[in-house]
Amino acid sequence: MYDDNSRRALASALHELIRDATPGTRLPSVRELQRRYQVSPLTVQHVVRELAAKGLVTVRPGNGTFVATAPSRRPPADLAWQHAALGGHVPQDTARHLALLEVPHADTVRMSGGYLDETLVPDKALIASMTRAMRRAGVWGRTPVEGLASMRQWFAHQIGAYNPAEVLITSGGQSALSIAIRALTRPGDAVILETPTYPGYTSVARGHGLEIHPVPTDRHGLRTDLLEDVIRARVARLIVVQPLYANPTGSVLADDRRRELLDLARRHGVFVLEDDYARDLTIDGPPPPTLASADEDGHVVYVRSITKPVAPAIRLAALAARGPAFARLRAAKILDDFYVSGPIQEAAVDFLSSPAWQRHRRAVAREIGRRRDGLVGALRSRLPGVEITHIPSGGMHLWVRLPDGYDDTEVAARALGAGVMVSPGSAWFTAEHDSPYLRLTYGETPLPQLVEGVRRLASVM
Repeated sequence: MYDDNSRRALASALHELIRDATPGTRLPSVRELQRRYQVSPLTVQHVVRELAAKGLVTVRPGNGTFVATAPSRRPPADLAWQHAALGGHVPQDTARHLALLEVPHADTVRMSGGYLDETLVPDKALIASMTRAMRRAGVWGRTPVEGLASMRQWFAHQIGAYNPAEVLITSGGQSALSIAIRALTRPGDAVILETPTYPGYTSVARGHGLEIHPVPTDRHGLRTDLLEDVIRARVARLIVVQPLYANPTGSVLADDRRRELLDLARRHGVFVLEDDYARDLTIDGPPPPTLASADEDGHVVYVRSITKPVAPAIRLAALAARGPAFARLRAAKILDDFYVSGPIQEAAVDFLSSPAWQRHRRAVAREIGRRRDGLVGALRSRLPGVEITHIPSGGMHLWVRLPDGYDDTEVAARALGAGVMVSPGSAWFTAEHDSPYLRLTYGETPLPQLVEGVRRLASVM
């Protein structure tokens, strides 16, 4: 990896050089830049790619890097017409969702996000798997719409409730969830969401013109005692749940509620979309079986991604269903992406079928467990007025209640000003909320930085 301070110093120096040079001037060679600024070849390559992406330099393989020709100047375009064309609807839910993907300043402690940080990514094993995958015959061709047979078989074996012919491979979990919500409903239908829950569901549902009806959760998951009245009143077609290490609360759906949820689905003829995003992020195992494993009549549509437990760049997930629902999902998927990259699937199967995968899972479980416990300890020491609602046995998030009188959005804004990024709880509710919460992520940040993040958070409270 390149050093971030060295990268910034080199980028600043090259910007000054480009500013003072005439178009066509050749920049110093990679070797000369290494020597002059004491940086690695990787750092030089990264900075040059950034400059090229901005149109500041032109790279000519074999000849060198040159200051780009200045672009022709033209008057700014009048884009006011777009306000009328786009209308008055502003997708606030999507904006909140995108905020979770923002990359903060390098000095900011990130306690908001949803992926493993680079120290936990098994990069050597993935590079080896990708290298082997790229050498396979036919890897650069078109793959089946449903996904590679080996990838579908791996997921089917892991899930234990579907055969490979009932599994679709998608470009990540978000794609699978979007396909499922849109394929199983029609605009104007009612969809039942947990509250609080992952805001990506809300964005997709509202973007598809669905009527959202929230059902509260507690530390034991979805309140199924409140569910039937909502189903009856709203004639819902779909219930979206996270039964395992729910995001953001970390709750696990209790056994009696699992049975009641499936019974309600059978009696009322509705689909249950099971988002099993964190099964491979178990800390204190073993986790309970999937909802799909207890479903006999095809009510459960199942999603499981390997992006979160492996690496952000491995955008692969399974979308599984039985009967006519599978055909509907397959048709919707074709409209989205045709098929998923063959090299990525081949590399993923290679890695997931190797001993490195199980070693990686064990290492991740140990480390995120250490981070979770350290974050809990730091909160109890520095912020005793903050209530830890539940210590999750897996996943990567801690859901905490702020004392009465605090505004979670204001606390998050002040925290960012103090150099720590947290998620205000209001973004996770699909309805009004009666208490202020924060979601604190421990999966993306090493423990010393988490402790420092709590210190900075305490300073603004």
